This record gives sequence, C-alpha cells and structure tokens, in this order.
Amino acid sequence: MTTRTASCSCGQLTAVTSAEPIRISVCHCLACQRRTGSVFAAQARFPANSVAIAGAATTYVRVGDGGGSCTFHFCSTCGATVYYTCQGGEDNIAIPVGAFADPAFPAPTFSVYEERMHSWVEMPVDIEHMD
Repeated sequence: MTTRTASCSCGQLTAVTSAEPIRISVCHCLACQRRTGSVFAAQARFPANSVAIAGAATTYVRVGDGGGSCTFHFCSTCGATVYYTCQGGEDNIAIPVGAFADPAFPAPTFSVYEERMHSWVEMPVDIEHMD
C-alpha cells in the first residue's frame, strides 16, 4: 500500500492517505477553472476515514450548477486548496491531484463538464465521459 501526502505550496496544510483513490476525475466547469487557475481541475476521491489532515485551513463554500455545495479547504498562508468535501458525499474527501506533486499519480478515469472543455485539451482515449 502506498502512502501519499498532499500539501499546500508552503507545506503548512497536509492530507495523508494510504488508501487507493475511489475515483480520479477531471472537471472542466468554469468554477473549477477559476478555482485552479488552469483549464480544468483534476482530483482524486478517497474514503474520508482514510485521510489524516494536519494544519490550519480556511474554507470557502461554493454552490454548484445543480444547487449542491462543496466546501474547499485551503491554506490561509499560501492559498492552495488541499482538499474538499461535497454536500451529500461527506464520506469522501476530494484532493486535487496536483497537491500530491507526484508525476506517477494514476491517470483520471472520469471527465465531467466537457461542454466547457477548451478546444485544445485532449482527454485520455479510454476515459469515461459524463453526458
């Protein structure tokens, strides 16, 4: 079993897990583009009871297109999001893949909001697409 550590840019806020991801996905929605400063967000979901959080976090609650909300936990020093939870799915913790800073991290298997995907972005051939 692999132990993985995600952290903010300054290292003050961390999330450590030894569990395998439940799902690794990318989201092309405009809110995720704004939150990450990139053209999509990549995140891995883990069972909440398998993630140990250390450090102080500031939170931001965002209401999605469907009316549900997600609570983002980020470092108040450097501003990097380290994890988030979504209403109705509190038994899972989502962690941005980039927070692991691991080029060997498994590839995403699920892609959402592709109608907002930038025209030059290409997803893996075998990825599942949400309509």
